[in-house]
Amino acid sequence: MSKVGLGLMLATLLVLPTVVRDDFWLSVLIYSGITAIGAIGLNLLTGYCGQISLGHAFFIGAGAYAAAVVGGDLGLPLPVWLLASAAIGAVLGGLIGPFALRLRGHYLAIVTLGLIFIGEHLWRNLRDVTGGNNGTSVGAEATVGPVDLGALELAGENYSRNQGYFWLVWALVAIIALLAKNLVRTRPGRALRAVRDHDQAAEVIGVRAGRYKIGAFVVSSAIAAMAGALFGSYQQHVSPDDWTLLLSIQYIAIIIVGGLGTIFGAILGAIFVGALPALIDEYSSAIPGVATEAGGDGFISVFALNQAIFGLLIVLFLVFEPRGLAGIWFRVKAYFKAWPFSY
Repeated sequence: MSKVGLGLMLATLLVLPTVVRDDFWLSVLIYSGITAIGAIGLNLLTGYCGQISLGHAFFIGAGAYAAAVVGGDLGLPLPVWLLASAAIGAVLGGLIGPFALRLRGHYLAIVTLGLIFIGEHLWRNLRDVTGGNNGTSVGAEATVGPVDLGALELAGENYSRNQGYFWLVWALVAIIALLAKNLVRTRPGRALRAVRDHDQAAEVIGVRAGRYKIGAFVVSSAIAAMAGALFGSYQQHVSPDDWTLLLSIQYIAIIIVGGLGTIFGAILGAIFVGALPALIDEYSSAIPGVATEAGGDGFISVFALNQAIFGLLIVLFLVFEPRGLAGIWFRVKAYFKAWPFSY
């Protein structure tokens, strides 16, 4: 069944863009895939290592600006600017990681929260790199050798930019999810969970908690920077307003709704939560009480509605389903595994 499921997912990945040609739905799926990459990184840090971070948006923004410089200004191909963004994210994560050695829980969350405001100051003042308040264009092209995924042509068939980016983004989701899944199944992954459950007890049994806490920040930040690079390349323009505290809260909501400590839960949460803002914005005129940009008698804006939904999802899942969507899937799977003897 696992092999059948994997085959169906791969077939869906290949066929879906040829069936769903509408640019809106393709863009929603692309943004969801980019969000899933960032959520996998945060879940490694928070779900597996137990380090609460509210500064995830900082590393995503750093990756986007790195792609703008390496892929846009220098004109280097996709593998180079993607790996360069990951390297910059890893370095920044390595600089922040040592704070996790002396801080935990809410104290660490407050420190990482400071990254948002430090980043906002940097993004608005490093104008040569970021363009200041007006932002900067990101000319990083999705090219691998002679293949341009932004204008793909296969067997005489031309594919749109959204179709090419769909294949690129979701192929990277599959690769990163596979690497992360293999990581958490190895000795370092077991060490991360030991540190999460009780870092002092982990030290007693020989786990070097400091090394793994810093390592978790490095890996998480590198993956987040890759998500930011893909976001910048696809959107082609980024600004400091893209990397606010709301983005970090959105990622917290994603891993809680999807399921802490699960890789596929991060992907489920990204699809479920990450697609909400785009869907609400697209169909806001049909939602009662929502004030659109054109005016109206609504009592809540689209932006405020998104914030309220994120907060409500966090509360509801923490209270009623702490294991998230992954927990629901585990129960359904266990039920059918024991069927027809389940009650």
